[in-house]
Amino acid sequence: MLTWLADFSHLFGPLNLFRYITFRAGGATATALFFVFFFGPRTIAALRLKQGKGQPIRTDGPQSHLLTKKGTPTMGGLMILSGLIFSTLLWANLASRYVWIVLLVMIGFGLIGFYDDYLKVTKQTHNGFSGRLRLGLEAAIALVACYAMTVVGPAHATALALPAINGYVVDLGIFYLVFGAFVIIGAGNAVNLTDGLDGLAIVPVMIAAAAFGIIAYLAGNAIFSAYLGINFVPGAGELAVVCGAMIGAGLGFLWFNAPPAQIFMGDTGSLALGGLLGTIAVAVKHEIVLAIVGGLFVLEALSVIVQVASFKLTGKRVFRMAPIHHHFEQLGWSEPQVVVRFWIIAFVLALIGLSTLKLR
Repeated sequence: MLTWLADFSHLFGPLNLFRYITFRAGGATATALFFVFFFGPRTIAALRLKQGKGQPIRTDGPQSHLLTKKGTPTMGGLMILSGLIFSTLLWANLASRYVWIVLLVMIGFGLIGFYDDYLKVTKQTHNGFSGRLRLGLEAAIALVACYAMTVVGPAHATALALPAINGYVVDLGIFYLVFGAFVIIGAGNAVNLTDGLDGLAIVPVMIAAAAFGIIAYLAGNAIFSAYLGINFVPGAGELAVVCGAMIGAGLGFLWFNAPPAQIFMGDTGSLALGGLLGTIAVAVKHEIVLAIVGGLFVLEALSVIVQVASFKLTGKRVFRMAPIHHHFEQLGWSEPQVVVRFWIIAFVLALIGLSTLKLR
């Protein structure tokens, strides 16, 4: 929205700053941070009043959780999404269709997560609404988003790119819609599974957002993309502003989510932020890199898949508890140890993912 101020730069030179994505990304980060920080206490108080007993805690998990986390309100994702949306609308160039597509996916996934959280809180159970219905709604949103991105995207919008290889590898045609939707749905649910300890999910999300903010900026710039040998995606640079807003909103939320958490993100936030990351990865044609940058989320999701498959096939569990962060708790790691060590892993994976930009 504020990009229009650049039109008056002939009257006041510094207004020319609003033309630059880097400046607006920084502004979006600061705005989202202060928005969440300012409205956070009121949101927490309102959710605590409405929810009463708060999010139900797993009885089969570490017993310390029952004592320290019981009664903590959930749906904290509302704080993150509100700050992110407000900041993006303020600082991004709203002429970019990519901005609207990723925001709509985030809102759609957020609504699904919100309804799931609502059912869990009101019924005081871990079971939300039907898993098949939930996946069906996610698939519908993701497919529409992928179709929209193929319409507004580059000439090879349905082609697949691989790290360390110049250009596109193979054009998937209409099957790209299924592939792209799988990336978005997978990212959403992987982040959702990671959100199990205070601060565990939000910091890796911010790290991934920072990595993809850089990738979006470079992929949207014809000069930088040509120099690095990555695929040029016109208009994708504006997604760096969205990533900046995600980082700022995440920092604001972390203030209240730091141990001991005053509020949980809930499915409202984790599903929406994961879906947002997945959509950005599809938009900038770095879907495979997302599996590297978001490797921690992939590990968490795989641990659940392996655990369920093993138990159904053999009656035995591979991990003491899934997702895998609970496995390490059962091994004797304290919650802060698990969280900080997983943050380190997420940071290292982000650096590896960014290094692929020059491996061409």
